[in-house]
Amino acid sequence: MSMYGRDPWGGPLEINAADSATDDDRSRNLNDMDRAALSRPLDETQQSWLLGPAEQKKKKKYVDLGCIIVSRKIFVWTVGSIVAAALLVGFITLIVKTVPRHHHSHAPADNYTLALHKALMFFNAQRSGKIPKHNNVSWRGSSGLSDGKGKQGSFYKDLVGGYYDAGDAIKFHFPASFAMTMLSWSVIEYSAKYEAAGELNHVKELIKWGSDYFLKTFNSSADTIDKIVAQVGSGDTSGGSTTPNDHYCWMRPEDIDYERPVTECSSCSDLAAEMAAALASASIVFKDNKAYSQKLVHGAKTLFKFAREQRGRYSASGSEAATFYNSTSYWDEFIWGGAWLYYATGNNTYLQLATMPGLAKHAGAFWGGPDYGVLSWDNKLAGAQLLLSRLRLFLSPGYPYEEILRTFHNQTSIFMCSYLPIFTKFNRTKGGMIELNHGRPQPLQYTVNAAFLATLYSDYLEAADTPGWYCGPNFYSTDVLRDFAKTQIDYILGKNPRKMSYIVGFGNHYPKHVHHRGASIPKNKIRYNCKGGWKWRDTSKPNPNTLVGAMVAGPDRHDGFHDVRTNYNYTEPTIAGNAGLVAALVALSGDKTTGIDKNTIFSAVPPMFPTPPPPPAPWKP
Repeated sequence: MSMYGRDPWGGPLEINAADSATDDDRSRNLNDMDRAALSRPLDETQQSWLLGPAEQKKKKKYVDLGCIIVSRKIFVWTVGSIVAAALLVGFITLIVKTVPRHHHSHAPADNYTLALHKALMFFNAQRSGKIPKHNNVSWRGSSGLSDGKGKQGSFYKDLVGGYYDAGDAIKFHFPASFAMTMLSWSVIEYSAKYEAAGELNHVKELIKWGSDYFLKTFNSSADTIDKIVAQVGSGDTSGGSTTPNDHYCWMRPEDIDYERPVTECSSCSDLAAEMAAALASASIVFKDNKAYSQKLVHGAKTLFKFAREQRGRYSASGSEAATFYNSTSYWDEFIWGGAWLYYATGNNTYLQLATMPGLAKHAGAFWGGPDYGVLSWDNKLAGAQLLLSRLRLFLSPGYPYEEILRTFHNQTSIFMCSYLPIFTKFNRTKGGMIELNHGRPQPLQYTVNAAFLATLYSDYLEAADTPGWYCGPNFYSTDVLRDFAKTQIDYILGKNPRKMSYIVGFGNHYPKHVHHRGASIPKNKIRYNCKGGWKWRDTSKPNPNTLVGAMVAGPDRHDGFHDVRTNYNYTEPTIAGNAGLVAALVALSGDKTTGIDKNTIFSAVPPMFPTPPPPPAPWKP
């Protein structure tokens, strides 16, 4: 097609000789013809063609209705109108009665949307604190109402609220922050899909429940802090300890009567930077609520400053956290937290930090270790690289960021390649599940995160009008990434050798003995004490309460699964795992054409290139 072939309004620019006369010309020509045709006198026949029959004075006719005499013409018109109106009304009524009613039916919800409704419900069941009326989990009530109270002179007033981590009643802030960041990220990218599923308000409410709680865990009104809370509750049973705590006892959270210690930390860069990421991403979700959003941004800045100044791992020096959620380093959280703070504030200082080559090197961005490209509650590098590749794809900030952003983009492409079956970096089970944690237990939390990243990257490429990406010399379509994500999520939803759904309440065949205190003890007005609940832990009967939407830890490397309550490596769900599941489900749900929301994440980012100055005023002599 010639680049000169069309005008901007859509029509061809070639002049068609046959059709060159304008409408005005045509009508002028017609008028001239008429005058020419009528210039000579017309005989009677020609006059009758042009002018119609000569007008004759008609004699008016009347109708005698007995009491009144009316014009016959008026009478015919009136009766005709009444009959016509009656026929029309009858005809419309007939149509309305006989035509089958089509309620404009939506397409039936796909499996991903159906599973999404359930996966979000798990967070309702994990709530600690005063439960709202509309929580919709009948067997849960308020709990942990004395958390963090009674300690004088501390930097926190109370620690009521937040989420229990898994099947126990401990609040681990490191994985909980990651869970909230993942939920916020999924809302920022896919708010239209949440809206279509009718879950946008629900997921925002869940994020706010988490953010409100995090604001209690440090002095969120200060600009500088020297301590934060890392954990509420305790689970240490090492050395055969029989002290009542959240792991030794098996009780409903509502019945807990033992001491729940608060763990503080003063050098915990990984935890503080992850919590900063959670608050910064939530501030974008709530950007329409200006006061709340600013409160979250302020808290995120304070936490990040603390993370950078008081260096250290939160799980170091034999702390209890090392047993359950040991953090390997804080460099990945520096990039991740810096990226989120840049998006939340538009402040270039955070972007400069997140793109420092030294930071990337410490985080392992330039070497492909065994866990390279695996996003988890411990390692955020893969997520941070994708998040910053987004900046390059859509805003392309150029110098001085281009070099490191290009590196992150290339690394993202490489780990996307590693997810594909043709590459052998990760094994797959016979049933097709990718083993991102190399055959170790609890694999599904890693699988769902990878499914989310893969779908998101394919949506980024499509939004940037790029049909795919290269793995070495070979070009792969974005559809390949989406297919990878679908096969993994389909496996979790039941397309596996055991024909079993690993999401409680989804499908007909799912785990019935979930490792979860609240779900395994009946709500029967009997208060079982610390050891009294052991009989419910050890029974082979199914849980009396259905923990809807909980994604269990998952099968083993042979696709085997033991639905046994005491074996938490198979049957325990976590909020970090479920957050990745929710993100992957919403990304795959609904209509593929909906895609991502390209702009919301950049709403605080100033224009990359300053606007040119206005033209000078016109010169006057």
